[in-house]
Amino acid sequence: MARPSRAREKRADLVTAAREVVVQRGVVDLRLRDVAERAGMSTGSVLYYFPALADLLREVQRDAVERFCVHREEAARREPDPRRRLLGMLQAGLPTGRDDELCVLLYELGAYARRDPAYAAEHIRLCERQVALYASILEAGAATGVFTLTRDATTVARMLVMLEDGMGLHLTQAVPTLDRRQAERLLLAAASDATGVDLEGVTGG
Repeated sequence: MARPSRAREKRADLVTAAREVVVQRGVVDLRLRDVAERAGMSTGSVLYYFPALADLLREVQRDAVERFCVHREEAARREPDPRRRLLGMLQAGLPTGRDDELCVLLYELGAYARRDPAYAAEHIRLCERQVALYASILEAGAATGVFTLTRDATTVARMLVMLEDGMGLHLTQAVPTLDRRQAERLLLAAASDATGVDLEGVTGG
C-alpha cells in the first residue's frame, strides 16, 4: 500500500489531470483512460486511488467549488463599503469568457448534477454559499441605510446568483450570445433596481 503522503500526492495529481481534461475536452463521453493518459498513469493505478471516474470527478468538483467560494468570500471580507462589496461580488461571479478555467469547469460538471444526486448536492452547496454571501452584503447595506431593498435580502441574493449562472453559461458557449461587459451591465442593472443604488456609478475598491 502506498504511504499516506504519497497517496495524497497521487490523488492531487489525478485531480489536477482530471480538471485539465474536463476543461479541454468537456465532461460528455469523458473516459477514465483520458485522465490516466494525462496523468501518465495506467487506468488500474487511477482506480487504486479512485474506485470510479465519478469519484474522481466528485473530488474535482469539491475542489472547484471550494476555490470559487473562498476567492469570493475573502474578497468580500476585505471591503468595508457595502456598495463596493456588492460591486466586487457581481464582477467576480461572471466568467471572463471561454478561457475562464474555473467557471468552465463548474459548468461542465453541472452536467453530472442533472443525473447524480451527489453532484447535485455539491452544486446546491455552491449556490447556497453564494446566496448567503450576497445576502450578508445586502443585509449590511440595508442596516446602515445604504441600500433600500425592494425584496428581502435572501430573495434578492438568490435572484442575483441565478442571473450570474445564466449569463455565465452564455459567456462560455462556443459562440457567446453576449460579451462580458454586456453581461456585467445587465447584472448591475438588476442589482441597482433591487438596492436603490446606481452601482454603475460606484468605483471598485
